[in-house]
Amino acid sequence: MTADKEKRRAISREAARKRRRVESDVFGDLSRLLPLQPSARAHLDKPSVIRLTLSYIRLNALLKGNFRTGAVDAQLNGTCDHGGEKEETSLYLRILEGFLMVVSTDGDMIFLSDNVSRYMGLTQTELMGHNIFEFTHPCDHEEIRNNLRLSPDEFWGGAKRDFIMRIKSALTQRGRSANLKSATWKVLHCEGRAMVSVAPATVSCLLLTCQPLPLSHTLLSKHTFTSQHSMDMRFTYCDHRVTELLGYSPEELLGRSIYNLCHALDTSCLTKNHVSLFLKSQSVSSRYRILVKGGGYVWAESHSAVIPSIRPSRSRGGVTQPLCILCVTYILSEVEQPFLQLSVDQTVQRFNI
Repeated sequence: MTADKEKRRAISREAARKRRRVESDVFGDLSRLLPLQPSARAHLDKPSVIRLTLSYIRLNALLKGNFRTGAVDAQLNGTCDHGGEKEETSLYLRILEGFLMVVSTDGDMIFLSDNVSRYMGLTQTELMGHNIFEFTHPCDHEEIRNNLRLSPDEFWGGAKRDFIMRIKSALTQRGRSANLKSATWKVLHCEGRAMVSVAPATVSCLLLTCQPLPLSHTLLSKHTFTSQHSMDMRFTYCDHRVTELLGYSPEELLGRSIYNLCHALDTSCLTKNHVSLFLKSQSVSSRYRILVKGGGYVWAESHSAVIPSIRPSRSRGGVTQPLCILCVTYILSEVEQPFLQLSVDQTVQRFNI
């Protein structure tokens, strides 16, 4: 009786070993089919293989649909060994100063470009297949859901998306990767559009470019000026380049609100930017119109950050630096309709009183 029991146990152990070998072979074959570099495949466990496989199946369904998301297609090919396409995609991503994300309307991150590690300290394989709500700030979840949701009017129209969100970053201040448990929040400007595929099945997603804020100051040029504001957006400082770009001297702007310089139809744009600043400490506006001294307007975009108060120091005579807003404004156009005055603040006489 005992011998029979031992024999059954031996047969059971051998069957279990065989199942594990077959399972390992299946997962090995599956991982080799993933369009990843061999070094990335070597560190994948079984749950990761399943997660990434499902993501690439969903991405493949998108690419076979009625629309062609060229940027996604190029990046997917770039993960394979297509030299020319990989170099071209890498160039696009360097110019972007951010990374690409494809997220389903359920919040699943179907795809991220492989340069995401440069900005987040987390690799492409660590993020793909996970839900975006696992990595984003709880206070931003409602706004993210609103942007993932497609109304009937937007379903076929490729509706645009432009929002700010905070996401976990494992990068330290020195640019090194840390443990996710000690992750900090990084503010991202997400911009893109909703896309829908109807064949072979209806699949919808958002194709987004994600740029960390503040953007690199290498973008500063003669078409850019910096300014400092109180929390109600009144100018407390402006650099001299504003005179060449808008016609106002820095002294003329002190104490005035940015809303006085904004085209009346674009105040909602600045209000949205202002609210994001209070909630997330950093924001970037949509394109809006700034009125030019003497008449007309230019199109602009402002990147803003809340600068916290500084403790009083002896060098400052014990004076505390108050909370303020720092803005970098990019002028995107020449002056349009230069003879049209839309506000009394545009008149030269306004500043001679």
